[in-house]
Amino acid sequence: MSEQPFIPPAKPIIDEVDIEAAVRVLRSGMVVQGPEVKAFEEEFSAVAGSEHAVAVNSGTSALQLALMALGIGPGDEVIVPSFTFAASGNAIKLVGAEPVFVDIDLDSFCVDPEAVRAAIGPKTAGIMPVHLYGHPAAMTTIMELASTHGLAVVEDAAQAHGAAIGGKPVGGFGSAAAFSFYPTKNMHSLEGGMVTTNDAEVARTIRLLRNQGMEQRYANEIVGVNMRLTDVAAAIGRTQLTRLHEWTERRRAIAARFDAEITSVVVPPVAEGARHVYHQYTVRVENDRDGFQKRLTDAGIGNAVYYPTPVHRLRPYLVDGAPDPRWDLPATEQAAAEVVSIPVHPSLSDADVDRIVAAVNEAGATA
Repeated sequence: MSEQPFIPPAKPIIDEVDIEAAVRVLRSGMVVQGPEVKAFEEEFSAVAGSEHAVAVNSGTSALQLALMALGIGPGDEVIVPSFTFAASGNAIKLVGAEPVFVDIDLDSFCVDPEAVRAAIGPKTAGIMPVHLYGHPAAMTTIMELASTHGLAVVEDAAQAHGAAIGGKPVGGFGSAAAFSFYPTKNMHSLEGGMVTTNDAEVARTIRLLRNQGMEQRYANEIVGVNMRLTDVAAAIGRTQLTRLHEWTERRRAIAARFDAEITSVVVPPVAEGARHVYHQYTVRVENDRDGFQKRLTDAGIGNAVYYPTPVHRLRPYLVDGAPDPRWDLPATEQAAAEVVSIPVHPSLSDADVDRIVAAVNEAGATA
């Protein structure tokens, strides 16, 4: 084992600015669905390039409420990549719809638009592209497909705060988008989520849904749930948001060094016109991934696999105990077998980056 300090794969930032914001709200006595939430929504909509933003209690809730507000439910199918976190598929199932899993582009790790095209059928109601690891999905083609076939698009932007295509931020392309503010994300609110949309009626419906179906107290208009964000969380989200650009540029600078200096494994290319925000820097190890990970860990470099099991192979999605035979996803299976994410968080020093590059090159050389 290395005698140097361990470099964790992720390191949430919670500093005095965040703590002071939380204490200020606690002392105000207005702690749920108050002025901090409203301000956070207004400030975040600019990041997403959307006309509306609605804060909720998690990224998963954001996905679920977006689907509900768009009227997607029983009898509908939603096309989604299987190479993603389970929340993408779970949100579809939770509204009573069925996920149709499709393959990814191995370079971007995002959904393959041609796979989406091939999967569109009579029950298809929507597409859920995932901007995985902070790389934007191919939204231009996806939106063309959606327009041609009259489909809703819900962007899963949980890992992609500030990512963009041709200068246009993710979160403003589809019918709605969902962001996560979990502690390991590029910015956080301890826990929380945001739905962004350019449709005023969708935004209003989500506001109703998150608050038991009411905008005015006891004037319930529809059946809703309790998925509100607290003002404490929103206050932390607001302070984090002011530093998002700085943190993102640090992630991008670290990633640029990795691109240039890591030679022993496959580094992730970036699509033309795409702005990658590197929630994860994910390499592919084509031989002996387990050995590669062990050598990195022994060198004091944290690492992780996101995600070792594609969603269509998880227990809730099996058919008679086996993967549904409809899902033939070779790029997904390859990615799940080869990916390793290495530290790229903004707390890394230049010396840390030196160590990571050296350790990855050494570990990969013997893989």
